[in-house]
Amino acid sequence: MKKLLCMLFFFWFNAVNISFAQQETPRHMVQVYWDDDFINFYGHGTDRAYTDGTRFTYFYTKKKPSRFIIDRLMPKAGDSSLNVFGLGLAQVIFTPDKIINPNFQPNDYPWSGSAFITHSLYSYNEKQKYDFQTELVLGVNGPASLARQAQEMIHHLIDDEQPQGWKYQFGNSLILNLNFTAEKQLLHYGNFLEVIGGGQVQVGTGINAASAYSIIRIGKMNPYFQGLMTQYGRSATRSKIQFYLVIKPRVQLVLSNAILQGGLNASRPAPILVPGNNGGPPTLQYYHPISNFIASYAYGPVLVLNRFSISSLQTTTTPWMKGLYSITWGNLTFNYVF
Repeated sequence: MKKLLCMLFFFWFNAVNISFAQQETPRHMVQVYWDDDFINFYGHGTDRAYTDGTRFTYFYTKKKPSRFIIDRLMPKAGDSSLNVFGLGLAQVIFTPDKIINPNFQPNDYPWSGSAFITHSLYSYNEKQKYDFQTELVLGVNGPASLARQAQEMIHHLIDDEQPQGWKYQFGNSLILNLNFTAEKQLLHYGNFLEVIGGGQVQVGTGINAASAYSIIRIGKMNPYFQGLMTQYGRSATRSKIQFYLVIKPRVQLVLSNAILQGGLNASRPAPILVPGNNGGPPTLQYYHPISNFIASYAYGPVLVLNRFSISSLQTTTTPWMKGLYSITWGNLTFNYVF
């Protein structure tokens, strides 16, 4: 009996390995994406401004063209494009620097949170080295995002100080956004160096902005425009191991941002009356206006081991609100392709 079981296991193991070896580019990927300002390459973690962003996304390809009307309307990168669809769930949290201060803090970033679902299409043209990325966002900004509950729960679990100012967050408002991105390869050197240029437009009730950026990838890697799956997992024709560095400089023009200003028809905390200097008249103080121009850079390594990958990027930006401080946060992203 033991011998029979060993033989069956041997044949099963070989069949699985053969099927993996013969399998083409993976058709599914699960991604866990976590931004947090406590993650810092140099040990200078904080708990302020953009303090947390979490996203779970399932990516997939289809054997036949999608019949879903929204999918059919999304731009494709040519007739022979590789189309990767995505469904995601995300939450974003902002707080001021002094989270144990129970008073309204007009000279800092607001207490604010958003939660939303996403439907996306990443369409790649491997031959001509360009892609289109379209994302539809539907969600809510305000108490219904459960940002307060999420932060309080995490701080309780790690035995950290509890935030005291969530009563000053903006009221609930609808987030409905369309984000469109186009990317094109500008330069490459074998499979060791790629320079990609990109532009993005965001329109809706959440954020209205336009940005230009570049992606520089250096190391052992699969070609970028071979598709999202092979960036973070093995391909049928290339090595199962990748290790490369990513550098992303970006400039952005922002016209409105609901998470910093409050959304449409949302209630807002009242301004506070501040005594004037040297006997001058008191003034009303409220949150600073948003910065219309933001510059940023991100960098970090990506490691791919067969079907699993992990990356860690650190991002630093100029202030998102006029007269305030710059923002730095780290990211950990885990991917599994199958």
